[in-house]
Amino acid sequence: MKTIIILLAVFSSMLTACKDAPKEKSIEPMTTEVTTPKTEKEELKIVPIEHASTVLEWGDITIYVDPVGGAVAYEGQSQPDLILITDIHGDHFSLETLQELNTEKAKIIVPQEVADKMPQEFATQLDILNNGDSKERYGITVEAVPMYNLRKEALQMHPKGRGNGYVLNMGGKRIYFSGDTEDIPEMRSLENIDTAFICMNLPYTMTEESAAEAVLEFQPKQVYPYHYRGNPNVSDVTKFKALVEKGNPAINVVQLDWYPKESY
Repeated sequence: MKTIIILLAVFSSMLTACKDAPKEKSIEPMTTEVTTPKTEKEELKIVPIEHASTVLEWGDITIYVDPVGGAVAYEGQSQPDLILITDIHGDHFSLETLQELNTEKAKIIVPQEVADKMPQEFATQLDILNNGDSKERYGITVEAVPMYNLRKEALQMHPKGRGNGYVLNMGGKRIYFSGDTEDIPEMRSLENIDTAFICMNLPYTMTEESAAEAVLEFQPKQVYPYHYRGNPNVSDVTKFKALVEKGNPAINVVQLDWYPKESY
């Protein structure tokens, strides 16, 4: 009888061990490597360089907008995958900076008049977009939109059709860079903009009031005033922020330091 009881106990123990074994495997933690590229790319990092020059980091993609200032201005930044240039003026287009930077893997999106000033060494990297054109690179669809002056005395500074503003469609978001422009109808009619970079500096672009009126018309979720150093005065970004927030408190105005070498 004792022998039977012992055998039953051993058999029962074996069944319990077999039953419990799969449970140990099922509770193995599996979350340590669950970080998808999509999750990373939904996070946009904005790095102000100076004036119009900006770096965007989106997951493993790095975008330079209007890179000027030489390679020294980009120390510590990742090598660019995509470069956007809005216009021919020296605060937007610097051939010397492009030649100093490591751009070997970069595609460079430019309007035709900028392309005309680029040497042959960059020919295979260029995507030439004019107003209304678009191009997809690295999962980002870039739309070229108009940027130009309206005031009679400023028409030759930025004639319609020469330069590009850009709308970047990335990670389900729409990011707008105005380039050098006034309060033009094409800006007012923009739709579904999540983040807008808006210029304001006289005599080259527009007043704080014009910039605020345009923003209140197309209603981006978030606005970064940039490119606000004028001649001789610097635009009042605090005034712009107050005008926008008074007109629509839901629009988030964010001020970054676009002039790290200056007191303003």
